[in-house]
Amino acid sequence: MRRKLPEPVNEDDSRLFRDAIGEVRRLEPTEAPPARPPLAPHPHMLDADEAAVPGELLTLQFDPAWMEVGEELSYLRQGYPPRLLRQLKRGHFSVQDDLDLHQMNLAAAQTSIVSFLAEAKQRGRHCVRIVHGKGLRSRAAGPVLKGLTDRLLRHRDDVIAFASARPAQGGTGAVIVLLKG
Repeated sequence: MRRKLPEPVNEDDSRLFRDAIGEVRRLEPTEAPPARPPLAPHPHMLDADEAAVPGELLTLQFDPAWMEVGEELSYLRQGYPPRLLRQLKRGHFSVQDDLDLHQMNLAAAQTSIVSFLAEAKQRGRHCVRIVHGKGLRSRAAGPVLKGLTDRLLRHRDDVIAFASARPAQGGTGAVIVLLKG
């Protein structure tokens, strides 16, 4: 469908237009005002977040068990770079298999760890997690399975490094182990 072109302006239309608007005067061209510099960005969300912190601290449901400072396990075999342990602690390795020692006695846990690590090595697993628990029901001797796990792993030739897991993976109730390839 073609658009219809407007009819040309005739003399009657021009006269009618001039009568409607009256007398006009031509404006002299002027220079445009200088451009305003743009405003510097302002982090409004940062301000809002910072302002909300005091109120959140007053209403925060806090469990002292979340504070696990001093209970972390970590080990790096001599001859390996320290950044390897830092990467392990930061969760840079994917856990390929798990072992849960809950409800086991000392002998069963030791056997389970040895066979689990042998099976992991056989399957070509390089990063595994052992859940030993936090020993909250242990007596004065402290966390038994946690201590066993720490001692066993430090004496194994196939263990490069280990560190307590990140909170989402069990925190100080689990250890992430890096095995030789």
